[in-house]
Amino acid sequence: MENDKDQIIAEELLRTADIRINGDRPWDIRVHDKRLYGRAISQGSLAFGEAYMDGWWDVPKLDEFFDRLFRAKIEEKIPESWQTLLWIAEQNIFNPQRRSKAFEIGKHHYDIGNDLYSAMLDARKVYTCGYWKNASTLDEAQEAKLDLVCKKVRLEPGQKILDIGCGWGSFAKFAAEKYGVHVVGITVSQEQIKLGKELCRGLPVELYYQDYRDIEGEFDHIVSLGMFEHVGHKNYRTYMQVVRKHLKDDGLFLLHTIGQDYSTTSGDPWIEKYIFPNSMLPSVNQIAENIEGSFVLEDWHNFGADYDKTLMSWFDNFNTHWNKLKNAYDDRFYRMWKYFLLVSAGTFRSRRQSLWQIVLSKEGVPGGYVSIR
Repeated sequence: MENDKDQIIAEELLRTADIRINGDRPWDIRVHDKRLYGRAISQGSLAFGEAYMDGWWDVPKLDEFFDRLFRAKIEEKIPESWQTLLWIAEQNIFNPQRRSKAFEIGKHHYDIGNDLYSAMLDARKVYTCGYWKNASTLDEAQEAKLDLVCKKVRLEPGQKILDIGCGWGSFAKFAAEKYGVHVVGITVSQEQIKLGKELCRGLPVELYYQDYRDIEGEFDHIVSLGMFEHVGHKNYRTYMQVVRKHLKDDGLFLLHTIGQDYSTTSGDPWIEKYIFPNSMLPSVNQIAENIEGSFVLEDWHNFGADYDKTLMSWFDNFNTHWNKLKNAYDDRFYRMWKYFLLVSAGTFRSRRQSLWQIVLSKEGVPGGYVSIR
């Protein structure tokens, strides 16, 4: 009887998003285990994602399913479970992104296998949103994004650039090759450092296994592409102060980050547990509050819709290469990674999340900054 009651509640909620249980449309959910209803309603997004990993439900087009869920704001109609409330409280009481925990995300996510990322990403191994304005392929979109960053910070030959969260050195290699600059990159992933140094061999590029709070030196410009999501609201001010300290007075700082349309102090429980531990997305307000007094806002560019295309390209690559990858990763990992990529695509398609490139200066660009698109 309890399952029947929970199923009725689920049907009513899903109807607001035009989703049917066991329907025949690509975004309709197919339920294989009726315990799903009670599990999801009582335990929230963490349990819903775990139930997918367990094979309790499927959807032909997960990205379309979640686009509809997010547009209907279903999560606002379900009370938070006590487990989620406890987890949120812990996130606020403690500092999950403190220095002693800085390298956990590297071990959990970025170190899981260069084979996986090489199969999934573009030729340059760029693990951030591509820029699709004039691009038709993932490789073109990522080259365009890297060039856009270089142009926005006005790179000139001989300059010294800092890349906070350098990944496999994709920006560093591109900037050194195309613009003749010297790049220092830092990351909290040992696997990224190992492969990145190979890829950048022979170029004026230095890559270090290092937390941003341990940066040394002064730089003409600083960029940070897809790392700010790991900083945490308790550390935003510290992060901005670190950047200001190491940026030359006439330098530019480009912050490339995923953002969301509301302020929070925690991330999603499923993403936190399985994909990005100790992470959270900033809001416009949180960024604005923490650049106040440290930087002049020169430019704010939102091309979040491009992340939908990027994520779908990553999933296509991952899915295409799965037969080669499955010897190192099991079927549960496949469902987890598929869920991660396609849920993420749904969040950007529904515009619940955005991708921002923000250009900041210490004292303002004389005569004004000219925006580049």
